[in-house]
Amino acid sequence: MKDFFYAIQDLFVNVLFKPLDALRALELENWFAASIISWIFVVICLVALVYWMLQLKKFNDNNEEDKTVSSHSFL
Repeated sequence: MKDFFYAIQDLFVNVLFKPLDALRALELENWFAASIISWIFVVICLVALVYWMLQLKKFNDNNEEDKTVSSHSFL
């Protein structure tokens, strides 16, 4: 049973967290490159948020949602 937990530890430490270790090492060598990677992730999240808000606005403009008080019993 102990080997099972060591296998889980090995999976996370040596496989799944390898990109984070590489990013940490990159930050020590070149701070700007590590920051650019972070900003790319921020831009991807921002684009996803804008797309989500536009989709919500489209459904709201089509009046597809039932907004009556009786639609939910807790209201």
